[in-house]
Amino acid sequence: MLILLNKPFKVLSQFRDSDGRATLSDYVDVPGVYPAGRLDFDSEGLLLLTDDGPLQARISQPKSGTRKTYWAQVEGTPTQEQLDKLVSGVTLKDGPARAETARQIEEPADLWPRDPPIRYRASIPDSWIEIALTEGRNRQVRRMTAAVGLPTLRLIRYSIGDWSVEGLQPGEWKRV
Repeated sequence: MLILLNKPFKVLSQFRDSDGRATLSDYVDVPGVYPAGRLDFDSEGLLLLTDDGPLQARISQPKSGTRKTYWAQVEGTPTQEQLDKLVSGVTLKDGPARAETARQIEEPADLWPRDPPIRYRASIPDSWIEIALTEGRNRQVRRMTAAVGLPTLRLIRYSIGDWSVEGLQPGEWKRV
């Protein structure tokens, strides 16, 4: 079984939390499924849940090469040099990291509002980039964009492999 969930902002990618924060169990009541990978508490978007161990490993292991595409709302307007640097690679505290692709995009159509919204600052523009990775270290996209001078304000995982969050509102899920 495979479930596609649009994980809302400020929800843990696990089913229990001793601190009382929102978890996957607040949205998905299907026994025996587990997240295939993680998505940070303050990130939104596609999270895959499955009861298939080999599928879970294939999705979450970097050596499998499964592409994960993110939409990042960043502070500032990216230059081609900054986008190229994301692809050629940046050095993070835990080693080098590089995107498969990185490009500026328009704000995604039909994007759901975030609750609470990001803070708006009239003096500092923001823009959107699409970045694809085949690995997924802790807070990697945020750390990479910060390393090239584009701090991430909002992060949405749009797709994992051929599966996407398209058509799902935050907290909605479907079996595929």
